[in-house]
Amino acid sequence: MSTHAKRERLLLADLLEAAGPDAPTLCEGWSTRDLAAHVVVRERRADAAGGILIKQLASRLERVQAEFAAKPYEELIQLIRTGPPRFSPFHLKQVDEAANAVEFYVHTEDVRRAEPGWTPRDLDPVFSDALWARLERTARVMGRKAPVGLVLRRPDGQTAVAHRGTPVVTATGEPAELLMFVFGRQEVADVELEGDKEAVAKLHETKQLGL
Repeated sequence: MSTHAKRERLLLADLLEAAGPDAPTLCEGWSTRDLAAHVVVRERRADAAGGILIKQLASRLERVQAEFAAKPYEELIQLIRTGPPRFSPFHLKQVDEAANAVEFYVHTEDVRRAEPGWTPRDLDPVFSDALWARLERTARVMGRKAPVGLVLRRPDGQTAVAHRGTPVVTATGEPAELLMFVFGRQEVADVELEGDKEAVAKLHETKQLGL
């Protein structure tokens, strides 16, 4: 496993363990147990994980995820810590980095930011740059359903277009915060929105950002 993905994996596992199975998360309707089951199913049950993106498989995903959620919580945490089995594509270092560094960062924040008094993490510049690179590649996918035009901007001025349209709203923040924003966690993302007042309100309230 790559450095970023491995670090975020272990941090997520530690947070889930410390929070216990019934703590809230930013994922609507999910407790920490549900989130842990989601992570395990995504890596270990490719036959069901397709339901994350494919509606026809959603019912199977729900059924399999419920089965895993019924397992002992400690077992789910251990499965997250140990990582995917050798037959899983996530076991490959390149796939792990591409698919899991961001996934685990967001879910780690789903646990952290669901609790009062949280503060943004101080990320190292290399990881921030890696998150920005991912944002640049996926911005238009994540923002494709935005109700207004959306431009993402780092404090240093680098930009990425998430959605073409008018009026345009510019979201400025560190890569990690912009990532949380386009993943639909607008309420807890530390970003500054500039643009038409009504457009900013629409963007802030929409449920259409993310996959």
